Amino acid sequence: MQVKETVAEGLKHEFQISVPAADLDAKADARLVELKDKVRLNGFRPGKVPVAHLKKVYGRSVMAEAIDQTIRDANSQLFTERGFRLATEPKITMPTEEKEVEELLAGKSDLTYTVAIEVVPSITLADFKSFKVEKPVADVTDTEVDDAVKRIADQNRAYAAKGEGAKAASGDRVTVSFKGTIDGVAFEGGSAENIPVVTGSNSFIPGFEDQLTGIASGETRTLKVTFPANYGNTELAGKAAEFETTASQIEAPQDVAIDDEFAKTLGLESLDKLKDAARERIAAEFAGATRQRVKRILLDRLDETHRFEAPPSLVDQEFELMWNSVKSEMEAGGKTFADENTTEEAAKEEYRKIADRRVRLGLVLSEIGEKNKITVTDDEVGRAVIERARQMPGREKEVWDFYRNNANALAQLRAPIYEDKVVDFILELANVTEKKVSREELYKDDEAEKNAA
Repeated sequence: MQVKETVAEGLKHEFQISVPAADLDAKADARLVELKDKVRLNGFRPGKVPVAHLKKVYGRSVMAEAIDQTIRDANSQLFTERGFRLATEPKITMPTEEKEVEELLAGKSDLTYTVAIEVVPSITLADFKSFKVEKPVADVTDTEVDDAVKRIADQNRAYAAKGEGAKAASGDRVTVSFKGTIDGVAFEGGSAENIPVVTGSNSFIPGFEDQLTGIASGETRTLKVTFPANYGNTELAGKAAEFETTASQIEAPQDVAIDDEFAKTLGLESLDKLKDAARERIAAEFAGATRQRVKRILLDRLDETHRFEAPPSLVDQEFELMWNSVKSEMEAGGKTFADENTTEEAAKEEYRKIADRRVRLGLVLSEIGEKNKITVTDDEVGRAVIERARQMPGREKEVWDFYRNNANALAQLRAPIYEDKVVDFILELANVTEKKVSREELYKDDEAEKNAA
């Protein structure tokens, strides 16, 4: 086998590989000998078919197999000897002229093909013991606990019917039946009977609840609203609609005594137990926010300390995924780049930078995990599947079957688990110090990111 490198540009390489016809013929003959005892041909006893006759019958197909195996073996040897880690599948270019192909399959000519590859660069990992990470930690205050308990009470408050002739005010619960139309035509999902709506809760289409203010039991109104541009149903998104709405009952919220008896209605022993549960939930939310902040800081540090050329094809793939998502969201929302105070060219440049960062960080995390034998077990993936199933009550089997039969979906579950394990490994080596912050400070970056997005 002869190998000649024809392209060496950064992470891109191309090789021309030649394999003598004699080597291919030897492989094909060895395969025919294997087939001799397996094939059944009329006129021959089992195992007595001459190899020369087999070659006449199966020669072309066996040679094709030999060529395919030779290319795989040659490529594997080449990549191993040169220490290449491929970023993408190799691109193989074979002879295409009919005469060349016929001579190759007949064993009359050498095999000459080219293989183009893009490799993962060598990555020198930073000294993680030199990393300094400030971990923001927020304590749960009594005020936050009290506010949480009050929200729980508001969500579980009772409503009582108002007197005859009473009209709905903000915060009242109005039971309505409605029929929706667009340009005078009813649409699917636009009608319902006896639906309770709490005015001011912002749980319906914008403008719907506001127009219920002042309505009385038995009164019918035509509510005019416009579906949001980013509404889930694209057929309704951005369209003006009218709802002929009749109120059948007006109820006012009742005061809730936040005491032991209220806690018992929620299945807890006392108000103190309710407060403990609220404190634990808030603490868990704070811990999650802390984790995200620390992880973001650590990824930024990894980005700063690992600067190298990312494989262009991987960056292109990542960029296309993000860009297609961005365009779909903007189209669904009826927005333009001008609305975001930018241009398409500037946005593309920014997202390509993000794609480059994502690819580099992915390669760095992979390198860390590989060198330190960090793995994700099947049990860990299984627990993640179970958690997903719990999030969809009544459809657990459907979720389980989906992941069991979808390797890509399982890989998407495995990836964040792997990433978190690598992050934990680095944090064990890094110099982590805690800093007490308020709730507002803890979530400040999250709010800023939402606004920027």
